[in-house]
Amino acid sequence: MSKPANIIWYELMTPDPAGAATFYGAVVGWTIASHADPAVGGMDYRMIGRSDGGNAGGVLALNADMLAGGARPLWIGYLEVDDVDAAVDAIKADGGAVQMPATDLPVGRIAMVTDPQGAPFYIMDPIPPLGAPEGTSDVFSMTEPQRIRWNELATSDPDAAVRFYTKHFGWGQEGEMPMGELGAYRFIQCGQVGIGAVMPLMEGYPAPVWNFYIGVDDIDRARAAVAANGGTITNEPMAIPGGEYAMNAIDPQGAAIGFVGPRKS
Repeated sequence: MSKPANIIWYELMTPDPAGAATFYGAVVGWTIASHADPAVGGMDYRMIGRSDGGNAGGVLALNADMLAGGARPLWIGYLEVDDVDAAVDAIKADGGAVQMPATDLPVGRIAMVTDPQGAPFYIMDPIPPLGAPEGTSDVFSMTEPQRIRWNELATSDPDAAVRFYTKHFGWGQEGEMPMGELGAYRFIQCGQVGIGAVMPLMEGYPAPVWNFYIGVDDIDRARAAVAANGGTITNEPMAIPGGEYAMNAIDPQGAAIGFVGPRKS
């Protein structure tokens, strides 16, 4: 592997993009397009816009066939790789599984896989934007609102998960925070950047999954907006290292999501 794999895109899979637009607009300040992006092809795929004019990710509308096939509301991340097919083969050989085979899209080649414990994610070899061959994704930031600020893997086997992601994606694992009887909250890095953590599967998580935290300008305002717009609070805002607060919720369509930001009141 030439470089550690960045997480370059985030996608909300939901049966109700319009409802998601109302919810995330109120809580985060995003704008989700009211119609499918024609560049994507036959899918109902809509871009998530930030207030600064950039994109925060995309929304895939789950149709009846997808739902009948077992698809459920979910946030999912995309990891950048140089060779999707080789990565798929290596993941399968190491106990992972393929949910969607390698596929060419106008934006690049992608595949959906799961790690050996079952947490799903995409891998992608993106096509650089026209006029920006060295263009880099800015959907993740440790500090900025309206971006994903933290990537948290809840898994049935944290030791195996750390081995898997460090082996296949070049990530580091340095530092941890004790969680009492539950074990450790183990921090992961992409290069020199702390991107998230691996934690034991806790009560309330039916299966291993990646959970993402969106940056908000005010955690208490965001909490009120979640409650007022049909969301369900699953963990109230709690202080985290650095002085900010994090909370967890379920959006009105059923996708789990976290929020992180300062307390201003």
